[in-house]
Amino acid sequence: MAKRIQALACIHVEKIFILIPWFSPAFKAGGPIRSVEGMIKQLSGNGKMFYVFCSNKDLDANNIAVPANEWVCFSDNCKVWYSSNNNILPLLKKEISLQQPNHIFINGLYNWQYNIKPILFIKGINKIISVRGMLHPAALSQKAIKKRFFLQLLKITGWQHKNIFHVTDEQEKTFAQKELGPAAKIFVAGNFPNLFSNTNVPNKKQGDLKLVSVGLISPMKNYLPVLHALEIVGRQQPGSIIEYDIYGAVKDEVYWQQCLAVINRLPANIKVKWHGAIAKSGIEQALSQSHVFILPSKSENFGHSIIEALSAGRPVITSNGTPWNNLEPSMAGINTQVDEQSLSNAINFFVQMQQDTLQQWGNNAANYARQVIDINTLKEQYRLMFTI
Repeated sequence: MAKRIQALACIHVEKIFILIPWFSPAFKAGGPIRSVEGMIKQLSGNGKMFYVFCSNKDLDANNIAVPANEWVCFSDNCKVWYSSNNNILPLLKKEISLQQPNHIFINGLYNWQYNIKPILFIKGINKIISVRGMLHPAALSQKAIKKRFFLQLLKITGWQHKNIFHVTDEQEKTFAQKELGPAAKIFVAGNFPNLFSNTNVPNKKQGDLKLVSVGLISPMKNYLPVLHALEIVGRQQPGSIIEYDIYGAVKDEVYWQQCLAVINRLPANIKVKWHGAIAKSGIEQALSQSHVFILPSKSENFGHSIIEALSAGRPVITSNGTPWNNLEPSMAGINTQVDEQSLSNAINFFVQMQQDTLQQWGNNAANYARQVIDINTLKEQYRLMFTI
């Protein structure tokens, strides 16, 4: 018994302090929440303890139903502090001093409270900054002046030489090196996906199609070109019936109003329904009611909803700006240019597809998702990153 107690005392627990603006049960911010939650889940039992420090709000600034301003047990290897404070820095310094973590894992670049302040003012501890796709050229083109200002501010401090950076694939590493310089320390560690069971596609007739999207309503997701493409297909194929279900919180109200203007003039055979934000628990059910998933994003750091759709046996129409490429050779979907004609061609391809052919494409999609993901490799990538 004494030997067992001595052995337990020698077990080293590595503490990782995570900073992220929103965390589960918040869900409206989408991918970053799922990325962090997936990492925590997959790295359980690996001698790591996670402390997540986040706000007690969701993306829409509404409070979530959690105890605030105290450590809450989230899982066996994770505690979460849901802060109600508008100025977190004093409390953050105090909690970091108390917990004495081995690493601070900062998610994102532009949030003043949860990114900029910790990067600038937390000293004397190893910081890993997960850029979360924010240095992709397409992402930098959105609100470019603000983002360039923040990046320049950080560069003046020499942050690119003082911190370690996390990206999820080699392409993102190239984009990060362009912005941070060749001397920056950048580690590649992919995201852990949430894979669903492969389910049969719903009954389908040639000429009909049920489309679904899951993603924030913003220009980055390219909803507007999809709606324009649907308008083309609807007028060219008046006998077809296309249903399009959209799940996602509105991040850009002006953009959503532009989308609504197109929705309101669509021909009668095109039916679009916006469901608002969807909790993680409801995504699999939403996918099961569709034939094809569509989300031709300008860029995706990972694209959780895309790989989830593929895993569920749903062919995907997406752009060439995501990690999920070579879909058409695999007969798992279509990577298309994001113009109205290319998108309308891709949509019409599936409109004309028969049930048995669509089912085969769905099976191929599920196989594709499982072939491109190697959980053991991902775990090793994180092990290396957290042993710096």
